[in-house]
Amino acid sequence: MADTMKAVVYYAPKDMRVEMVPIPACGADEIRVKVDACAVCGTDLKSYLVGNPRIKAPLASGHEFTGIVETVGAQVKGFTIGERIVMATSVSCGKCYYCKQGWPNLCADVAPMGFSYPGGMAEYVTIPARALQHGHVIKVPAQVKAEHAALAEPVSCTVNAMENCQLQPGATVVVVGAGPMGILNACVARGMGASKVILAEVNEARLKQAEAFGFDRLVNPSKEDLTQIVLAETGGVGADVAIVAAPAAPPQEQALSMVRKRGTVCLFASLPVGKNMLSIDSRKIHYGELRVVGTSDSTPKQVEKAVALIANNEIPAAQIATHRLPLDGILQSFELMQSGEALRVVLIP
Repeated sequence: MADTMKAVVYYAPKDMRVEMVPIPACGADEIRVKVDACAVCGTDLKSYLVGNPRIKAPLASGHEFTGIVETVGAQVKGFTIGERIVMATSVSCGKCYYCKQGWPNLCADVAPMGFSYPGGMAEYVTIPARALQHGHVIKVPAQVKAEHAALAEPVSCTVNAMENCQLQPGATVVVVGAGPMGILNACVARGMGASKVILAEVNEARLKQAEAFGFDRLVNPSKEDLTQIVLAETGGVGADVAIVAAPAAPPQEQALSMVRKRGTVCLFASLPVGKNMLSIDSRKIHYGELRVVGTSDSTPKQVEKAVALIANNEIPAAQIATHRLPLDGILQSFELMQSGEALRVVLIP
């Protein structure tokens, strides 16, 4: 085995380098994985463009990865060389109030892969002991393709959204925003039992891209009245759930008008600092008994559900993973994302 490997290393905004670095050691309480796919997400792009103070630079990037177990530490039980794994990559401490409540995604001392620990945009990654101790490593059926397994982390974030929305079979769901995570939300809503999915997007190119997924209705809110369309599609009642996956205040504010009484509005997308204040009609919440929920990250159990959705072909993983590039293509992947051409770019080490 060689001593070095190729990795995408984050140094600073606009400074990510593909370098040869030492292959990480594997302690007795760790496992080492040979990575064969790592998806590039919006957080990676934002970190490249404007920076992220949480990243302990220089550090190998990437948290949407999958790979094959290559080394098992002497103290590790339950894992075998050759097994495919993915991760709930925001590694929890297991000790804080939130972890004890069963909410490890909200851990007060969270340590994400690619931020606190070296990530998966590399030929090898070592899974830290803390991740193994707290159940963050999830096995994947052998028949699942690597580029599809790499979607488990983003899919799990949408599973979290559906659970926070208390999605019921037969529900009507509106998703605002047809970027990669909006489309994933719509796919997972359908995969988890929604009977009608309405997807809204102001960008015509993205709306055109969404046609291939077969959602029940596509709407451009800049040309049509989305609220009226939702009411018409639901007999004047409103949707059961509205998920806002567009990082802008107006759709978050407007979503209150799209749901029925006792419906749920999910603020999936985070708003930029300085543009994060909303002006909402509290009377709608009060008289309609609405639920407004946030959703952030995912738990290991939700990653397990995401793996099952992918393995059972309940979401169109092949349509989501639109591009495959080598590690050297990291900057090209950012260009594809910014142009809107790609949904998920998957790097293949």
